Amino acid sequence: MTTTTLITSLAEQAIQLEDQYGAHNYHPLPVVLTRGEGVFVWDVDGRRYYDFLSAYSAVSQGHCHPRIIKALIEQAGRLTLTSRAFHNDQLGKAEKYLCEYFGFDKVLMMNSGVEAGETALKLTRKWAYKVKGIAQDQAKTVYATGNFWGRTLAAISSSTDPSSTNDYGPLLPGYVLVPYDDLAALEATFAADPNIAGFMVEPIQGEAGVLVPSDGYLRGVRALCTQYNVLFIADEVQTGIGRTGRRLACDHEDVKPDILVLGKALSGGVMPVSAVLASDEIMLTIRPGEHGSTFGGNPLGCAVAVAALDVVRDERLAENAEAMGQLFRSRLNALAAETDLIRQVRGKGLLNAIVISERPEFGEETAWELCLRFRDNGLLCKPTHGDKIRFAPPLVITEAQMNEACDIIEQTIRAF
Repeated sequence: MTTTTLITSLAEQAIQLEDQYGAHNYHPLPVVLTRGEGVFVWDVDGRRYYDFLSAYSAVSQGHCHPRIIKALIEQAGRLTLTSRAFHNDQLGKAEKYLCEYFGFDKVLMMNSGVEAGETALKLTRKWAYKVKGIAQDQAKTVYATGNFWGRTLAAISSSTDPSSTNDYGPLLPGYVLVPYDDLAALEATFAADPNIAGFMVEPIQGEAGVLVPSDGYLRGVRALCTQYNVLFIADEVQTGIGRTGRRLACDHEDVKPDILVLGKALSGGVMPVSAVLASDEIMLTIRPGEHGSTFGGNPLGCAVAVAALDVVRDERLAENAEAMGQLFRSRLNALAAETDLIRQVRGKGLLNAIVISERPEFGEETAWELCLRFRDNGLLCKPTHGDKIRFAPPLVITEAQMNEACDIIEQTIRAF
């Protein structure tokens, strides 16, 4: 516990209960939240904070958006779950809505982002054998170094982060890694191996510290995948649905992936919903009994997802993310010019990060200590990979709120 960690008895009790009875697989910032509305959350002592993490972009529409909560409550009072053993009256409507919204033939709805990533991987392998003609059990999928799409064995088998992979082997076969934002390396990999079935990539690497690739990278990926008959799989679980200032991050370069992976904001911050979208040629390779989920496509999730997407479109949240992101980076770049504490500001839309220089008194904990100071001053965010702090507020943030939040960030960093 540091000197800046201010914990009351109520908060202390909640943290102690988690520590005693919960698995120790997370390292949360020491704050105990009890309520949220829009861009704000309140702790158990009634103190208000700007939420600048948005549950890793899952709360893009803001906490407890009334339209999304209304859809949740109305559907919860009628029907919540049937499993896929029967039809329900919400799934087909949601599937049609999703396909038309994003421009694909078919969608397969799941729950979590990692389930959607696994679904994309299985679809890619199935397509490889049924359509591309790769010999059985020889298909490979390429991933970029620094990727993150979850913690299952399938996901960590593509990871280059030792904290994800240590003591979990043996990892799954069929994975090839290439450097992120390196088209030459990607082409060399495709050219050298006819068994490559797909390339799964984040348009912006979020967990790696908001790494934005070079202009033209996604267009180059699309061209290479087309040239070598490899599926382009866009992992837009974190970057999709308005977060980067466009409907999808791929829209910045006007490219369409073969498989689109969505999650997080599709839930409206209310309950887990994810989706994989693809063409008929890809999606219809999977037959009944070969893939699924008891809760995937449940009526409650379908109603919430439609409401969540309606809010993004009707409230022009992608456009707001673009404008507010430019304001945020402008102010943070001006601050970076004043202090060597900030080494870099990067991002698109409202997915941004700063890279922090270590201070001798804190060493590798400098970014963590700075996040504690932000918390003390009324703004919540979290470090990633040691020296990077990610800022991703709800897309409903107003200009006045953004300026007030930037004031907090500036004052905190100047005082640090």
